[in-house]
Amino acid sequence: MITKTTRQFLAEHPQIKYIFFGGKGGVGKTVMAGAAALWIAGQGKRTLLASTNPVHSLSSLLDQDVFGAPTPVKGVPNLLAYEIDTKDTIAKSKIELTQKIEWFLKYADIKTRADEFVESATMNPAFEESAMFENMIDLMFEDKYDAYVFDTAPTANARRLLGMSSVYSMWVNKMVQSREEAKSLRELLSYSKKQEKDPLMDYLLNLRTRMERAKRLLTDAEKTAFFFVTLPEALPIAVIKRFINWFQEFGIPVGGVVVNMLIDKESVGADAPEFVCNRIAMQENYMEEIWRSFPDVRALVPLFETEVRGTEMLDRTARYLFA
Repeated sequence: MITKTTRQFLAEHPQIKYIFFGGKGGVGKTVMAGAAALWIAGQGKRTLLASTNPVHSLSSLLDQDVFGAPTPVKGVPNLLAYEIDTKDTIAKSKIELTQKIEWFLKYADIKTRADEFVESATMNPAFEESAMFENMIDLMFEDKYDAYVFDTAPTANARRLLGMSSVYSMWVNKMVQSREEAKSLRELLSYSKKQEKDPLMDYLLNLRTRMERAKRLLTDAEKTAFFFVTLPEALPIAVIKRFINWFQEFGIPVGGVVVNMLIDKESVGADAPEFVCNRIAMQENYMEEIWRSFPDVRALVPLFETEVRGTEMLDRTARYLFA
């Protein structure tokens, strides 16, 4: 039994500005994010629907190219969509990283070239996640829109992405401490009393300020909510059970759970194929588990007779998501 719907939840949190949809791959995160953004834009709020999933599908969902820049969604006032391109951010990060490493090597009087360190660092898959995180918080910091709806990567990746503010903060604090100790030792051992400018320290302090600001936004229950999307099936439910506590431990406010692709048994006749009857029975068993496991189920979205694609189907989905 739904005790508080998505619509009621948002009505009780009128300052909500950053909404994230996540879950196991294939559960309909992009569809739910698109439907939510469409509905919020319909309330008169200038809304940005953005994908932080490396495997983008917003363009396919909306039947228009939204890659690389915020693009007005055809026929929907107040709504823009954006598949984030990390290539520019990665290229910029490589340049900045090269400069930082070259300065450090010069500071430490090490003759090794920076290129080897940069190539090694940027080959790590986490580097793309970092770039995606940078793009995401840049959008949030620009504050150009009334509402932001993010279609995230599958939950494990979203966990790392949204947790980066906390991880970065801890890492930067350690780096600043080490840097201060190294600087004090260098000045103690130096014959010159001249205070050299320390661009690496400036970078770390700026990064710490940036991460603290990002963490404040991502953990502000009045402004941020993360919604888990699941199917009435074993694996998607298990994924949410595994990660929902982690999000809460990191302080990321959980808005609730949305159940997608639920077969409407009232519309199935007595002569329905055995396969359909078996699927309904299976879903009913898993719905009992969902009700037991998740007190904050916000919406039940049916399995439609056709794929959800285009703004008309998104509007139809939104009627259930915000019933």
